[in-house]
Amino acid sequence: MIAKVKSCGLVGLDGYIVEVETDIAMGLPAFDIVGLPDAAVKESRERVRAAIKNSGYAFASRRVTINLAPAHIKKEGSVYDLPVAVSFLWASGQIALDNVDDFVFIGELSLNGDIRPVCGVLPMVIAARDNGAKYAIVPKENALEAAVVKGIEILAPETLAQLCDHINGIKKLSVHTVDVDEYFKNTDQRGIDFSEVKGQENVKRALEIAAAGNHNMLMIGSPGSGKSMIAQRLPTILPDMSFEEALEVTKIHSIAGALPDDTPIITTRPFRHPHHTISATGLSGGGRTPKPGEISLAHNGVLFLDELPEFNKDALEVMRQPLEDGSVTIARVSATLTYPCNVMFVASMNPCKCGYYGDPSGRCKCSESQIAQYLGKVSGPLLDRIDLHIEVAPVKYKDLENTAPAESSESIKKRVDAARKIQMQRYKDYNIYSNSQLTPAMINIFCRLGEKERAIIKGAFDRLGLSARAYNRILKVARTIADLDGSENIQSKHIAEAIQYRSLDRKFWS
Repeated sequence: MIAKVKSCGLVGLDGYIVEVETDIAMGLPAFDIVGLPDAAVKESRERVRAAIKNSGYAFASRRVTINLAPAHIKKEGSVYDLPVAVSFLWASGQIALDNVDDFVFIGELSLNGDIRPVCGVLPMVIAARDNGAKYAIVPKENALEAAVVKGIEILAPETLAQLCDHINGIKKLSVHTVDVDEYFKNTDQRGIDFSEVKGQENVKRALEIAAAGNHNMLMIGSPGSGKSMIAQRLPTILPDMSFEEALEVTKIHSIAGALPDDTPIITTRPFRHPHHTISATGLSGGGRTPKPGEISLAHNGVLFLDELPEFNKDALEVMRQPLEDGSVTIARVSATLTYPCNVMFVASMNPCKCGYYGDPSGRCKCSESQIAQYLGKVSGPLLDRIDLHIEVAPVKYKDLENTAPAESSESIKKRVDAARKIQMQRYKDYNIYSNSQLTPAMINIFCRLGEKERAIIKGAFDRLGLSARAYNRILKVARTIADLDGSENIQSKHIAEAIQYRSLDRKFWS
């Protein structure tokens, strides 16, 4: 008898249906899996054999052939253990599976028959629903994230024996549900606030502009000036995520295995803060079995690189294309995968190796060649992709002693939300949502300048030696400043403020 059940696989960020076919025939005992399986899938033979026996069922000494279709796509991971076991039990007549097309099976098996969690359940369940499945059988640890998907019922047995009892009608499993709205109501703000930052009003203003337009930002300053502290509070002023954004972020974390067991959906914007020893692959994604990197895990959120020059130069340069395109493509022999990475890139760095170049205290002892070598680790093309450059001065004692309450994140967020609302309305027909996504053609439409404004930016272009990319980014930032100001047109004061955020690369790197 040939039995066929459905499971799911992953290609990039999307799931697809895999049909698991089992043929049990006379002949010398064998257990073969075909359909382009990787090592983990081939090893499932021993897991499935032991799980079936230890669950109280028989594993016949026959010639067993398992086919995973479509056969031209490489199958990876342990997700096929459960469908292989169910398909075998059905083919051998030990369970009776009615309406088989309504079910999709996902899960790894232990030797004693326990069903273990796997990565990427959310996009697989979405694919199952879109292909007409009514029930998804998933591991209990993955039930919460699977239940986020509407239009399909989630069943989560703990063991293979429980699943077989459900199929045979001995003891039915209950359907798992989750109240997604409740998770959005209880959004965690990480317990930090901008009111804790003393002084640094110019830096706070720059971060407000960056948040309002989703612009990239670089902070340069001596150690202890508060660069990291300020950056960590950036998510508290970013607009709340929509359900669609949250679902996309959760899919990426699910595939990477970075989704906590008690979190069905990520409702706060990601803040990724990788260590400077990270490799280019770890930052952009990849590996033998391609996985999302830090830049994709920060999708719809913030990627913060502290001590930027300390990062490997290859790792920094690999970000140039993803920052420009909002996606990263990983090419391998078996497949070419694309992951989204629409991030707000924020970086901080010292102006020299000792950290005190330009400090009023005069503590810097670095030579000009040492300073040039240190700053040279950050390339011009990467700097050109950063919209705002801000110098972070040391905090003054009077600011630390000041007990007057500083402006809270909630107050700043209201202005950011108002600016983003203007942009959402303005770009509703252009499939973008922020000023940072403006193309050159859109800049000509939405960033028109008067004669006075053109004269200001022309003078800056000639004086600072700006590139065409830097010119466009100044216009985008000026558009955001105008939105924060509630102004329909970009005025000269908006252009002047935007230009001041593009002068540090000429000060330190010229």
